This record gives sequence, C-alpha cells and structure tokens, in this order.
Amino acid sequence: MSQSTNTKNHHKIVLIGTGAVGATFAYASTLLGVGQELVIVDVARDRAEGNALDLTDALRFTDPKKIYAGDYKDAADADIVVLTAGAAQKPGESRIDLISRNLQITKSIVTQVMESGFNGIFLLASNPVDILTYLTWKLSGFPVERVIGSGTSLDSSRLCKQVAALLDVSPNSVNGYMLGEHGDSGFAGWSHLSVGGKTMDEWMKTNSAITQEKLDNIQNDVVNAAYEIIRLKGATYYGIGTALARLCKALLNDEGVVLPVSAYLNGQYGIKDIFIGTPAVLDRQGIRQVIEIPLNAREQALMAASAEKLHEIMRTSFPSIGMKF
Repeated sequence: MSQSTNTKNHHKIVLIGTGAVGATFAYASTLLGVGQELVIVDVARDRAEGNALDLTDALRFTDPKKIYAGDYKDAADADIVVLTAGAAQKPGESRIDLISRNLQITKSIVTQVMESGFNGIFLLASNPVDILTYLTWKLSGFPVERVIGSGTSLDSSRLCKQVAALLDVSPNSVNGYMLGEHGDSGFAGWSHLSVGGKTMDEWMKTNSAITQEKLDNIQNDVVNAAYEIIRLKGATYYGIGTALARLCKALLNDEGVVLPVSAYLNGQYGIKDIFIGTPAVLDRQGIRQVIEIPLNAREQALMAASAEKLHEIMRTSFPSIGMKF
C-alpha cells in the first residue's frame, strides 16, 4: 500500500461520509488510536470541518493524530478509504431497499477516489454493503483482497453478545460467526460456534436450558437487531462504527487476525463471483485468506440462498447505473 509520508509506519485513513456511522467510526478510531492521519470528506463541507474540530478536542486524552477536513484528492496517498456515505436505512426499510439510491452515490464516490490515484484498500460499510462492495471492486479494478465490506462483522458481534447472555459468559469467550448477507438472509453458523472449546450441540447435551428454540430466537434477534434499534432511536451507528475501527486496526497493524467481513468468493462454499459475509484473515495487504467454514447441509443451503438473493438483486439493479452483472 501507499505511504502518506516518508515515515514507514505512518498510517493515513480517508473517511468519506460523516453521517452517524462515519462520525462514530472517526470517534472510535480516535479513541482506539487507529492511524496517525484521518481525513474527513463529506458533501457537506461544514459538517466535515465541524467533526474534525470536535475530534481534535479529544486528542489531549488519546493518541496523537492529524485530523482535518479534506476532499477526494487526499485519497492519493491514503492507506485505507473508509466509505460510509449513502442514504440511511429508514424505519421499516430493509438494507436492500436502499439499493436504488446508493448504487449511484457509490459509483460517483469510487470514480472520484480512483481519479486521485488512490492505491490502498477500500473498506465499505454503506448498505447494502455486500452489493456496494462488489460494485466498488468492479469500478476500482483492484485485486479482490483490497476491497472489503464490513459484512457480518456487526452481526457476528451481536450473535456473540446474545450467546454470551444465554450462557452467562463474556462475549469475548464466544467464537462464532453470522454468515451470508449482511441483511435478512444472514444466518448463524451454529455448527462451528464454540464457547470454551465446546460446540453449541455439546452445550445443549449438558444443559437442558439451552434449546434449539432459544438458538432460533437468537438468530432471529440478530437478523432483526437493526430494525429494532432504528425503531427505537432512528439509526444504528455505535456497533458498526466500532467494528470499522477494529477492521482498520487489523489492516494497518498487519495483524493476521481472523474477522468476519464481506469478502469475494471464488468457489468457497460452492459460490463464485460474490462478496458475502465470511471469516477471513486480515493483514497489511487486505484479505490474505478467506476462511471457508465446513458447513452442514442446512447451513450450506442457507449460504447458497443468500448468495443467490444478492446475485439476483445485482442482475436487476446494476443496469440502472449502466453496468451488467
């Protein structure tokens, strides 16, 4: 990846979009000390400048960082462009309902970023994230490992939280993933979720309070969590903003950590030519490796159905921006 200064470990992030999600990512990355330079870009320049000023007021209590409002030209030497811009999900609206509005917005943004000479990593959170990540890959011409969607990172966090509450343990003790679309067709990979080295099947055998009905309810709650939060407060942003900061940290620090993202599949899970939620190894170059979890027959069918749903939406929606799928 490109370097923004002659300092080897100087990390530059360009954030595009300072709505609730973008602003929360900027705040979370500042608190976590992710990157040494953060450029904030928004069509509302005043809002970008206001966020930059507000964030710099926090630097006395965190790590040093250069934070300022900028424009697309600032992406030229950035390590990561984080894209959160787009129309927000409204009450009663699915992520897929956003497609007609956000395809054109994303196309315009990616085109302008590429005109700057950007040669780093794209990280997307705008919804529907799996589809917009695919679009960004096509428009950028980048290798698939350098275009990443937030995917099921947030969904997996919600899953671990719910399982932790069921077993009365810390969410950090739960190892499991939501897979598939970041949306209504996503599902829990129960066959490989574990706590303390025990799978959920093994937990169920020794604890009669853990039932399949409870697991089904957990999955349903995770899939519908955004709708409930939007109903209550109008938008979701703390979880996804923090998830984006964690993903940036993994990429910039060359961690080689396994995290759930929206990654390109080329035969994994029997699926090709799609960006979809799966665990993957993240390092300084992007996605080093997609981790293909051996799914059971039910889970494999759910993954295939989720992928087909995304394929169909792209086939019908991409012509509206002059692209074929």
